This record gives sequence, C-alpha cells and structure tokens, in this order.
Amino acid sequence: MTDLLGFGLGKKTTRGERMSDSPQRKMGRGKIEIKRIENTTNRQVTFCKRRNGLLKKAYELSVLCDAEVALIVFSTRGRLYEYANNSVKTTIDRYKKASSNSPNTGSTSETNTQFYQQEAAKLRVQIGNLQNSNRNMLGESLSSLSVKDLKSLESKLEKGISRIRSKKNELLFAEIEYMRKREFDLHNNNQLLRAKIVESERNVNMMGGGEFELMQSHPYDPRDFFQVNGLQHNQQYPRQDNMSLQLV
Repeated sequence: MTDLLGFGLGKKTTRGERMSDSPQRKMGRGKIEIKRIENTTNRQVTFCKRRNGLLKKAYELSVLCDAEVALIVFSTRGRLYEYANNSVKTTIDRYKKASSNSPNTGSTSETNTQFYQQEAAKLRVQIGNLQNSNRNMLGESLSSLSVKDLKSLESKLEKGISRIRSKKNELLFAEIEYMRKREFDLHNNNQLLRAKIVESERNVNMMGGGEFELMQSHPYDPRDFFQVNGLQHNQQYPRQDNMSLQLV
C-alpha cells in the first residue's frame, strides 16, 4: 500500500524532464508518405485499420455533434462498408436535393461530366481488349503476343473446341435416338396398316363368293323348271276345251 501511495504521490516531472528521459520521444513520429502501398498484405492491414478508424470517427461525429452522417467505403475487391445514423439512402436523397438547390450546380454537373467521361474511357479500353482477344481467337494479330501468351491462347482454344465437340456429340446422339424412335413408330404403324388391308381383303372375298356358294349348296329339283319339250302337238284335248277357244 505504501509503495502504491509513493508511486502515485511521487514528485511531478516537468515536460522538459520527460522529453529528456527518452531520445525516441524527442524525435517524435515521422510523417507517412501518402501513396499507394505496393505490398498486398500491408495494404489490406492498413485498409482494415483506417476503415475502422473512419467508421469510429463518423459515429463519434454523429453522436457528439448530432450531425447526419453517411459513410460509404468500397474495398478493392468490391466489398461494401457503410455507416449512417439515419439511412444511407435518405442521406443521399438529402444530398441530391441540397446539391440541386445550391448555387454550385454547375460545378456538380461538370464533376458528373468528368466522371462519365472517365467511365467512357474505361469502357473503350475494355472494348478494345475484347476486340483484340476475339481477333486472337481467330488467329489474327498474333505478332504482338509472346510465347507464353500463345500457349495460353492455345490452351483456351483447345478447351473451347473440346466443349464444342462435346455439345455437338450430345446433339447428334439425341437426334439419332429420336430417329430410332421414329423408325420404330413407323414400323408399328406399317404393320398395323398391313393387318387392316389383309382383313379388308378377306371380308371382300367372303362377300363376293357368297352368292355362288349359295347356288351350289341348293340341290337341283326338276319340278322347279318348266318342261317345254314335254308338250306334244298332236295331243287331243276334250271338245269342251276346243269350244272354249272359239270366238263367239
């Protein structure tokens, strides 16, 4: 307890004495050059530290000063970090309204124009790169490519050709299977039509030969026919019959 009190009630040191105790304190912290950090790991660590500090400062500003604060941060990988004491969308709408009513509208429009011009330039570069890539795929403009680039292009082409052949074979197999099924259906329909034709011919033959078979099945009876040769010219009829033939 005495040691603690003695430590807490020790004699005070002046600023000059404290500065003279350590030569490092005398030198102070050197300035950091503001430029892009080339090392990826150091850049990521610095980003995390500065981002957290920035979010903390934005929170403190909104609480201490009752200010409406909206903070949006995008990392190099495209991840979004944001903070807003109200909402980011509401704050952006308020900013747009204030910008449209402010006398600096012309400068804002110029800034937007410059931004869109930069985006258009980036898109032109991307379009040019894609056109060069397409020409390389067709075997054109290969003089500017190195051996490594040519090997990479060859590998891409081989993979593409393999996928194209696989898709072509898949479509051909599907077409062959469809044609086989169609052939099977046509064969079955042909057999069905042949059976119907045979049955119809059989019915026609049965209907056409029925009358002839009916005549052959009826026995011959002479009583059914009139015997003309049996009549005799010299046959004597009774007188009564002869008188009946006379004209009155």
